[in-house]
Amino acid sequence: MKIKQINHLAFITKDMEKTIRFYRDLLAMELEVGMGIDGYRHYFFKTADNYIAFFQYEEARPMEIKPHGEPTDQPLGFDHVAFTVESKQDLFHLKDKLEAAGLEVRGPIDHGLMWSIYFFDNNNIPLEACWDCIEVTQFPAVWDDEPMDIVSEGSGPQLNVWPKVTQPTPPDKMIAEAGGGFTMREYFLKQGWAIKKPDFDSKIISDSCGKEEVHLKDNQIKETNRCFR
Repeated sequence: MKIKQINHLAFITKDMEKTIRFYRDLLAMELEVGMGIDGYRHYFFKTADNYIAFFQYEEARPMEIKPHGEPTDQPLGFDHVAFTVESKQDLFHLKDKLEAAGLEVRGPIDHGLMWSIYFFDNNNIPLEACWDCIEVTQFPAVWDDEPMDIVSEGSGPQLNVWPKVTQPTPPDKMIAEAGGGFTMREYFLKQGWAIKKPDFDSKIISDSCGKEEVHLKDNQIKETNRCFR
């Protein structure tokens, strides 16, 4: 088993329309997938290899601004999202584009491995765009004035650190609960917007979302918000 790449990073927005304007129209990310029920929305924007996703709901409030990388005593686990651009010219083109749109941009900053610019989206989410100015060819490459012994173990996973799997899930138990977007799939398939993967099995565990009505009616998807999440 090996993690291939990030699938998506999920954030919260009070205004999906402004978020679409920012990510699709300003940052030129394709709006690929979206779902919405009773004002509760979940939309996905495509980068080169993964997605930036947003939830919108009535209770959402704007983030407080925390500058990129600055230490804080607040209980935060998220700092910023960074996107890679292909060339130095692309980096400066994006900087020019952001500034023309009236956004404040810091940088480029030379971080040794990359040049970066820093800015905020319409939700005050801190964003970075970076151009890799060198290619690292040996891993792990770590520069630390207080080296940790664990780093010297190498860049790959170490064996016998975690318990081995002794009760693997049998194929007939590889089923899933109905969750957000469950009925949306049938709508996408009906519209010809998607195809099933070869090993997809539509079996599910019992309905654990507490929804009373899940079906397609007049091209509308009916689910409760509990299941949608």
